[in-house]
Amino acid sequence: MELMDRYLALVGFGETGWGALLLTAAAMTLGVSVCGFLTGMVLGSVITFMQLSRYMVLRWLADGYTTVLRGVPDLLVVYLFYFGGTAFLGYLGGFFGYQGFIGMPAFLTGTLALGVVSAAYQSEVFRGAFNSVARGELEAASAVGMRPWPKFRRIIAPLVLRYAIPGLGNTWQLVLKESALISVTGLVELLRQSQIAAGSTRRPFEFYLTAVVLYLVITWVSSIVFRRLETRTLRGTRRAL
Repeated sequence: MELMDRYLALVGFGETGWGALLLTAAAMTLGVSVCGFLTGMVLGSVITFMQLSRYMVLRWLADGYTTVLRGVPDLLVVYLFYFGGTAFLGYLGGFFGYQGFIGMPAFLTGTLALGVVSAAYQSEVFRGAFNSVARGELEAASAVGMRPWPKFRRIIAPLVLRYAIPGLGNTWQLVLKESALISVTGLVELLRQSQIAAGSTRRPFEFYLTAVVLYLVITWVSSIVFRRLETRTLRGTRRAL
């Protein structure tokens, strides 16, 4: 009991507790992960259109993008965005006469890095989902004279989303784990806050264990959300036995 009381005092919300800071950091982790995931969804959709294009140049560019981004370490992508963005902002500031240091915002760096990396995976998910759509449904929409945008909005997008949700759930889990890499830019997310607390109290095990629990809670809630989304998109369809 004494050990548990000491642990609760460390991670609680009292005067010496780190509970509020850990929850704030967990919210930051969730925020940068959601922004990165949504950015990757938009960019991944564009890459998918390029992959399915009848123009060979666009297909080559899309394939090159997914090959490079899936082959390069994610931490290297974070560094490239942070230092590359800082250099660009410094050059831009110098152009307007400002000689001071301009650092790339850590949250923006995380959003862009996570989005660019996850887009490579999400594009493959979308492409596989599109290839799973029955050709007859698309041909039927064309046969009745449906224009491209209504056809996409009413037929293609709902069907692709139905098949893509399980894969998107896996991609979301990857984005959530990769968000810990953003701590190298100075963003105080869950892992970084755990490191700060562990260094200040010299109790690393307790704080890293708490970080594990918070990550698992976010993962568990996320799994429930994606399962419900999958169930909702399958409403009205008949599953194969």
